[in-house]
Amino acid sequence: MSARWFAAALTAGLVIVAGAANAQTTAADMNAAAPFGVSPVGDQRIYVHGLLDQFEGRVGGDNSFRWDGQAWVGTDTNRLWFKSEGFANGNGKVEDGTHEALYDRPISTYFDLQGGIRYDIDSGPSRGWAAFGIQGLAPQFFDVEATAYASDSGHFAGRLKVSYDLLITQRLILQPEAELNLYSKSDPGRGIGPGLSDLDTGLRLRYEISRKFAPYIGVAYQEKFGGTAGFARRNGESVNGVRFVFGIRSWF
Repeated sequence: MSARWFAAALTAGLVIVAGAANAQTTAADMNAAAPFGVSPVGDQRIYVHGLLDQFEGRVGGDNSFRWDGQAWVGTDTNRLWFKSEGFANGNGKVEDGTHEALYDRPISTYFDLQGGIRYDIDSGPSRGWAAFGIQGLAPQFFDVEATAYASDSGHFAGRLKVSYDLLITQRLILQPEAELNLYSKSDPGRGIGPGLSDLDTGLRLRYEISRKFAPYIGVAYQEKFGGTAGFARRNGESVNGVRFVFGIRSWF
């Protein structure tokens, strides 16, 4: 019995020692691979996400329809991003129709780097641009998009979009947002002047019937500046104004 007990104890001891060594090796490997103590997940599954942020009518003065949406497909680290926005006026004219296809990759916990192309397609002359920018969540939970553009004709442009979701309740959400556009040169064909071109800002109150579908109401303010305002006046268009808005926000 003594010999059997000794053999069993020795076997158990070897198992414990081997297990401890293996645990130490595993912990060392994890720490080497993840210096912050969090093991990365090599997930290469393909995901698809789309957001129709603004799909609205604007009334008061010059009535118009506004859309602004984006979608992406890809993995956690490599994505193809699509964006589209613009206005359709009551006379059937489409303005500020910009459409982008971008490659997207994370550069930090909160921001992604994006690069690709933008193409302006609406009732005016078409324009093509190279696009480069960042998109993500800034401190205090502001959604930020900052993009620079360059065309082969030596024109440069910039766009900044900022929004914030203020939860009044779990379903009632107030969203302030603003968009600024800048251009380096005049483009008479598209009615754009150099410098700060236009501002579009609004305050929308939405109710999420479900997390993926929310009707909203609100107000929007538009203003054109500098040479862009001059082109608008010559065409008999207003350069600023407040509009009542109503629409839906949806995502999948």
